[in-house]
Amino acid sequence: MYESRINESMSEEKQLRERLVKHLIGGEAFMPVTEMLKKISFEDINTRPGNLPYSLYELFYHIVFTQKDIVKFTCSDDYTEPRWPEYYWPKEKICRSADEWETLKAEYTTDRERLKNFLLNEKNKLMQPVKNGKGEQTLLREIMLVIEHTAYHTGQMLVVLRLQNLH
Repeated sequence: MYESRINESMSEEKQLRERLVKHLIGGEAFMPVTEMLKKISFEDINTRPGNLPYSLYELFYHIVFTQKDIVKFTCSDDYTEPRWPEYYWPKEKICRSADEWETLKAEYTTDRERLKNFLLNEKNKLMQPVKNGKGEQTLLREIMLVIEHTAYHTGQMLVVLRLQNLH
């Protein structure tokens, strides 16, 4: 009986981790960022439509930088906290080259994959503080921060696309 409860508990935790990965990747309650990026050309990423205070590039840069910060905070031994807000938004308000844009997209994917793999590794406890965390700064909390932060700014990116008649 006791062994059955342990197996059930482990199975539930695995299911939770897999559910979190689905939300991390996106598409459960919002369009995945990777799909959204396919809808816009490099020529349109710097446009601030309808008097919005940001472009798709600026929003995506912010998502990528914040995700990278959380990945380092969660997984790395050599974490240094960046200054808020200046490091979390691009210094240059426009992306100057297609190569720079492609690099940013690759960073997003790489960091998202690293976080996914870290989450799926059952050695990393969901309710324990992460490497650079204290108290409530658990793996579950950090994963939820990435999911919620990305969802919030994904909504803004969708508005940008709609105002540009791209969605």
